[in-house]
Amino acid sequence: CTCKLWSDLIGSSSFVSTHLHRNVTKHAHVYLLCLHHPNFDWEEPDEPYAEELQWSAFSIERFEQCSKLTHPLWSTEHYGIYGSSNGLVCISDEILNFDSPIHIWNPSVRKFRTPLISTNYIKFSYVALQFGFHPKVNDYKAVRMMCTNKNAFAVEVYSLRTDSWKMIEAIPPWLKCTWQHHNGTFFNGVAYHIIEKGPIFSIMSFDLASEEFEEFLAPDAICSSWGLCINVYKEQICLLFRCYGCEEEGMDKVDFWVLHEKRWKQLCPFIFPLNYCHRPSGISIDNELLMERRDFIKGVADMYLC
Repeated sequence: CTCKLWSDLIGSSSFVSTHLHRNVTKHAHVYLLCLHHPNFDWEEPDEPYAEELQWSAFSIERFEQCSKLTHPLWSTEHYGIYGSSNGLVCISDEILNFDSPIHIWNPSVRKFRTPLISTNYIKFSYVALQFGFHPKVNDYKAVRMMCTNKNAFAVEVYSLRTDSWKMIEAIPPWLKCTWQHHNGTFFNGVAYHIIEKGPIFSIMSFDLASEEFEEFLAPDAICSSWGLCINVYKEQICLLFRCYGCEEEGMDKVDFWVLHEKRWKQLCPFIFPLNYCHRPSGISIDNELLMERRDFIKGVADMYLC
C-alpha cells in the first residue's frame, strides 16, 4: 500500500513540477557533461592518446567525476549531446545526418525514448539539432533544422508529450538564402543559432510555442566565428567573443554582450592572463566563464573556470 501511494505521488505532474522547480531554484543536481579521456593521470606522452573517449557527468564546483554515461543502447559508437533539461539528455550521432537516430534519455533511471525519424526528405547537407524544456506548454521539445547548398531549408519540431513530429511550413524569406550555421543554444523554449550570411553575423531565434522566427544582427565588433560562443547569462541570451587584444599588459579578454529587450548591451569583458586559455565554451549556472584549451596534435584538452 505504501509503495503504491508513493508511486502515485511522485508520478503526479504536480509533484514533478514542484520537485523540478525546487532543484532549479536551488541550483541542485547541476552537472557538467564532458567527453573526456578515461585516464585522468595521463600526462602528455610522446604518442597521441588512442584510448576510447567517454561521456561523464562532473560536479560543476570541483570538476569531480560523478558518474559515467554509457549509451542507452550500449553502442560503442561515439555520440553527441545536443541539449539537456531537468535530467533528460538528447543524444544522437556525433556527425548529424538527415536520418540520424535521436534518443531522449534519462540516465538517472536508465530509460529512453527514440522518436521515429521521417525519411521523406531529400538528403540535407547540414542538420542542426537542439533540445530543451518549454515552460509555457509544459513539454520537452527537440528541433531539427536542415538545409542544402541549394537554399532548401526545413524545420521540424518533436514533442515528447505527444511523441510526434511537426513540420514548420512558414519559413521567413531571410532564411531562404545561402548562409552558414554556427553554434547555438536553447533557453526558455526558444532555439537560438549563430548564422553567417556573407560578412554579416546574426542570431536566428525560433520559438517552439509560437513557431515564429526572429533575427537579431550581431554587434558590429563580431567579425569571425572563431572564439564566438552563444550562451545564457542571468536569464538572458549572451554572446562571448575572443578576438581583440586587451589593453592591460600580459592579459587577454573575452568581450561580452547580453540581449536585453531585443538589443545588444555590452557588459564588462572577462579579463584573464595571456595564453592561459584559448576560447570560451559558455557560462556556468553560477555565472562563471567556462574556458577550454585544446591541443589537437596531442589530443588533449583542459577546462577552466574564470
